[in-house]
Amino acid sequence: MKFKAPFLVLMFLSFYCTYAQDSNIQIYTPSKLMQSGQWDVKWFNNLYTETLSINDKKETLSSPRRNFFTSSLDVFTGLNAAAIWNLGVHLEYRSNTIEGLDLLAPFSFKERPEQRRGLTRIAPAIKVAPFSNLNNFSIQSSFSFPLFDEEVIQGVYLDQNGYVWQNKAFYDYSSSNGSFQVFSELNLEYNFGEKDASYANDSLRLSPGVFVSYFPSQNFTVLALIQHSSLIPINNDFSQNYSAIGAGLKYQINQTLNIEGLYTNFIRGNSTGLGKTINLGLRAVIN
Repeated sequence: MKFKAPFLVLMFLSFYCTYAQDSNIQIYTPSKLMQSGQWDVKWFNNLYTETLSINDKKETLSSPRRNFFTSSLDVFTGLNAAAIWNLGVHLEYRSNTIEGLDLLAPFSFKERPEQRRGLTRIAPAIKVAPFSNLNNFSIQSSFSFPLFDEEVIQGVYLDQNGYVWQNKAFYDYSSSNGSFQVFSELNLEYNFGEKDASYANDSLRLSPGVFVSYFPSQNFTVLALIQHSSLIPINNDFSQNYSAIGAGLKYQINQTLNIEGLYTNFIRGNSTGLGKTINLGLRAVIN
């Protein structure tokens, strides 16, 4: 069965409002929380593709193309008028291919040995702005459950088969004239579950990132980013790290809906792929 829910969300959001007014892409960064009665809905799509990888000996290896597509849906709502507490949920759908299938192969959703697909994770989440005088800083905590049994079948990896307790800290700073904005994110997660179920179980992942945005107008953003991630073993023998850089655009379609596109390149790493990502997202702030 094809995954149709995001397309229904897109149709609803596209017709919710017609004309642009205030700039939500400037006001509602990931650091900001919703007030009571407000909803924050984000549908984000990430296609990662690789033909190169680097092992733990720092040797670069080539292989037939592998593609990993992730479509996620995040829905948050405010719990009070002061925008201190938000409650939400995160859902993930994946479609991955191996053996040199082309870049768009994950979107064929076929039943074949070189491809796996399905709804993989659900994560209830809570978000809080802990300091009343610092509304551009927030913390988000979620607990993710896997919705499948086997991490790898016939050489095709689907998703991490374990539980993930994820904690993120967000902070943004805007210039006095509103033309520039710096957004930072620090992710700390604990991966656990049956020891033999996943390569990442009994590990900590630490992932900082910085995004710099320039606003030619209040409804348009050009941004650059740098991210790093390290998987630190606690009770297993696998460690991993990588760094990526990228650039993107955001555009506010109307008062409710904005669209973003991102491209990233994995420039270095250890025991990881050296691939690229193409990303497309839609976000709605509904009052």
